[in-house]
Amino acid sequence: MAILIILGVVALIAFWLISMYNNLVNLRNNRENAFANIDVQLKLRYDLIPNLVNTVKGYATHEKETLERVIALRNQAMGATNINDKIAAENQLSSALAGLKVTVEAYPELKANTNFLQLQTELADVENKIAAVRRFFNSATKEYNTAVQVFPANLIAGAFGFHKEPMFEIPAEERATVEKAPEVKF
Repeated sequence: MAILIILGVVALIAFWLISMYNNLVNLRNNRENAFANIDVQLKLRYDLIPNLVNTVKGYATHEKETLERVIALRNQAMGATNINDKIAAENQLSSALAGLKVTVEAYPELKANTNFLQLQTELADVENKIAAVRRFFNSATKEYNTAVQVFPANLIAGAFGFHKEPMFEIPAEERATVEKAPEVKF
């Protein structure tokens, strides 16, 4: 009889450990899926950028350096092979796109161009979607990180190589700019 009780307790512990491990795998997969959703939106962004840059080139030939930087960072972002490299590359590309917007401000006739306006609207829509999927990614990452760090799941996580993962955050060098209130001029 004692052996049956011991076997029952061992079976319950084994079931509990398997359940905890499966939960960690599920959370890790949710995080990876969330990043795949970011990739879908980034692909749209990558496809739009050359069209936007070519439209701007027609008006802003002497702003070649800014345009070349946007294209170089786009290519770098497309070539990133893991989540952390992609996060860093995307932050740089977002910064370069902001510089492109400043360049565009210098060309009123460009801002009135129908093709440019359409591309700008599409790019703004994609940027909004990227922001939304980044929020979802960060939520999935937070849920995963919490599961990896809380007791007793942290024991299982450590034993099977689960570890805390980074969020998709604004780089420290850009934080001051983002936290500053925008200046509105009329």
